[in-house]
Amino acid sequence: MTEYPDCFFNGTTEVWNKQLVLSLGVPQLTITVISMAFNSAVIVTVVLSKELHKPIFILFCNLAISDLLSSSSGFWITALFLTDPESTVLGYKGILIPYAFYTMSILATIYNLVVIGIERYLAVAECLRMRYRVTRNQTLGTALVTWLLAFSLGFMPLMGWNCLEKANVSALYSPLCIDYLIFITIPHCTMALFLPLFTYINIIGFLRKQTMTMVALGQAQATYKLAEIQVTRTSVFIWVLALLSYSPFFIGVLLDLTHEDCPGELSRGVYIFRNLTTMMITMNSLGNPIIYTLKVKKLRHRLKFLKNPSTNRIQVLAIGTT
Repeated sequence: MTEYPDCFFNGTTEVWNKQLVLSLGVPQLTITVISMAFNSAVIVTVVLSKELHKPIFILFCNLAISDLLSSSSGFWITALFLTDPESTVLGYKGILIPYAFYTMSILATIYNLVVIGIERYLAVAECLRMRYRVTRNQTLGTALVTWLLAFSLGFMPLMGWNCLEKANVSALYSPLCIDYLIFITIPHCTMALFLPLFTYINIIGFLRKQTMTMVALGQAQATYKLAEIQVTRTSVFIWVLALLSYSPFFIGVLLDLTHEDCPGELSRGVYIFRNLTTMMITMNSLGNPIIYTLKVKKLRHRLKFLKNPSTNRIQVLAIGTT
């Protein structure tokens, strides 16, 4: 258990009761299971469908893997919360492992979202300017780099950057150190919110410019206009989902930074908010496969293709494709 030299308690707090634990834990478990099922469907579809072995769908599969790991580690943490809610307040050593996997998978998800936005930007630039081409090997190399970076940063608490026996421990995410949370949270929340927004704004700008060019030449412009509308709608969904998913966690870390309290001294509402931030991140893992790949209505058709590929065709819908 984390050491708190300036705190006096007998190893328990009065934060949780059985009803509150169940009301928070059961919905979280339900969402994680649904998220795991959706992301598993994406992975199976991409791996078994030869028509989908393209750079963008490799990135979709990589995103689904990171979301699957995020949901799985979230399931692990929620199971610990249900069986021993005090462990999520007092910060036992055993919770470091699921926290590390959870952090690594969230970082991998953020990197994948950014890479997908860049790939779509280059794809549109290639289509309109014939300058760029992202190859399959480049995509695989990028995926490997994102996982190496996510692994290196996410597993730092297991490699020594933790506060099991140190001061500066996080009151909400003990035994993680508050400086580690700041180091991870600020740059990556900024990356998750602004880099995808930047790339999709530029994609919309490309399409709008091409539409104006086609109008000036007196040619049909419906294709580019439709693509602009679709990309704009999807971009808004992506950005709003990222905002709703990561902003609460960012706020929680800032709240943690401003309150140097002993475990259990924060109000019960703050700990409830902490659990809700985890639920929102899981919602992001559930929303990504729907927005990027499954399109819900196409899921059954795609899975039928896997069972009988000779009589079915998959209609591939890639974000930003014109």
